Amino acid sequence: MAKDSQPVLIAGGGIGGLAAALGLAQRGIRSILLEKAATLGEIGAGIQLGPNAFHAFDYLGVGEAARRMAVYIDQLRLMDALTAEEISHVDLREPFRVRFGNPYAVVHRGDLHGVFLRACREHGLIELRVSSEVTGYEQDGASVTALLATGECVTGRLLIGADGLWSNIRKQVTSDGPPRVSGHTTYRSVIPTEEMPEDLRWNAATLWAGPKCHIVHYPLSDWKVFNLVVTYHNDAPEPVAGKPVGDEEVMQGFRHVHERAQSIIRHGKNWRLWVLCDRDPNERWIDGRVALLGDAAHPMLQYFAQGACQAMEDAVCLSHMLSHHDDHAVALEHYRAQRFPRTAQVQLWSRAIGEHIYHPAGDHARLRNAIMGAKTSEDYYQDLAWLYGGTGSNA
Repeated sequence: MAKDSQPVLIAGGGIGGLAAALGLAQRGIRSILLEKAATLGEIGAGIQLGPNAFHAFDYLGVGEAARRMAVYIDQLRLMDALTAEEISHVDLREPFRVRFGNPYAVVHRGDLHGVFLRACREHGLIELRVSSEVTGYEQDGASVTALLATGECVTGRLLIGADGLWSNIRKQVTSDGPPRVSGHTTYRSVIPTEEMPEDLRWNAATLWAGPKCHIVHYPLSDWKVFNLVVTYHNDAPEPVAGKPVGDEEVMQGFRHVHERAQSIIRHGKNWRLWVLCDRDPNERWIDGRVALLGDAAHPMLQYFAQGACQAMEDAVCLSHMLSHHDDHAVALEHYRAQRFPRTAQVQLWSRAIGEHIYHPAGDHARLRNAIMGAKTSEDYYQDLAWLYGGTGSNA
């Protein structure tokens, strides 16, 4: 993949697409990133970053910048939303950092996207194009051509589909239909720290787990705001993304939880809702000179807080393989073979965590409390070693 050869084309300018462009540039490989929106940006609020995310940041050359944006929390804290009592917590301080070689942190999605965007704009091997939705592709033995909604065609050596949950590239690679609607509706808000109840301003990623519902909150942006995410398993039948909703609609799914948990929700403003979707693992990621990455390859529910982390790992692995194998077919197959088992495991674990930790009721919830309440932080470190030890290039 010589520096002066045809570029690699990347469909999608989210965190995964930008990470892919950076990973390739770090290995001297030129790319053209094609984003459908008129501007490059990221909606949403906070995301959680396990140590595996920081392993990827360092590989991609944005470790220092990403670390400056992050808030380093002390705990993952699990609360019972019916009793307002703590069930369990994981200590994320020095023993955790020593164990995994990097911290656990939270960051505003827009801030993290900005870190990647600035790094891409500063790199001479990366070309960013907006208003360039890739609707499909054609390929021959020597190249692949991205077909744009504008009617334009862009030709390169490879095409990476990093165009998200509703990927146009995936439609052509796998033809496996639309994503699976989970029936879980998530409402998101960001509130000024001074409006967060003072006794709940914990330096923790806190989960309040209740029957068919949960609440998550944690500080963001140098403690200027708190990220607030509440989810209700209401059997929503259709996908929705970013729809503004009123306070009363948000509260409907939380009438049965403790008043202290409800009070957190009442501080939210300007709510937007998403109906969560994912897919069953599907190992068809490659079609000739085309490969999928991130949510286009393995969309997952939010319950393991690994969507962005796994996309960044994909970018690390893909760039590693392309720099170590001259034959693109060998490189892409090694990428798929290495990444598929891991991402499939995270997809399935994400569903299981939602069912058995976030949303159980009655005896199921009591069993959760007993099992998780008996675990020490060291127990959790052992449970998570398979996930947090990965860098993308070796996992």
